[in-house]
Amino acid sequence: MGEAESDECGAGAAGQASACTVREALDRVGGKWAIGILIAASAGPVRFTELERRVEGISRRMLTLTLRNLERDGLLDRHVHPTVPPKVEYTATPMARELYESLVALTSWAERHREAISAARAEYDRRHGGPPV
Repeated sequence: MGEAESDECGAGAAGQASACTVREALDRVGGKWAIGILIAASAGPVRFTELERRVEGISRRMLTLTLRNLERDGLLDRHVHPTVPPKVEYTATPMARELYESLVALTSWAERHREAISAARAEYDRRHGGPPV
């Protein structure tokens, strides 16, 4: 489930709802954009425009949707300062800060192995006539 998708598990048996919640939580924190946002917000309050600059490739719409979903899941706090124009800051909650080390380790692993992964993909595509469909 991507950040922009709605809940698919709303109704059903209690066990199914519990399993869906775990799957949804993992999908949310492991999402393409969520990792960068959570890492940035774990360092302290961060504004929307700063997140736009720090999370490479994210559109304004996807940033907005991802922030709303992370806030909904209790991973971000949103604070609106009563100024003109309004100043909005996002901060990682204690629950999200608990994930910080794991997310940094995951991104570090990906950075260390990106060339090997790229080479493995090229080799696979060469042997199989292209990427899987």
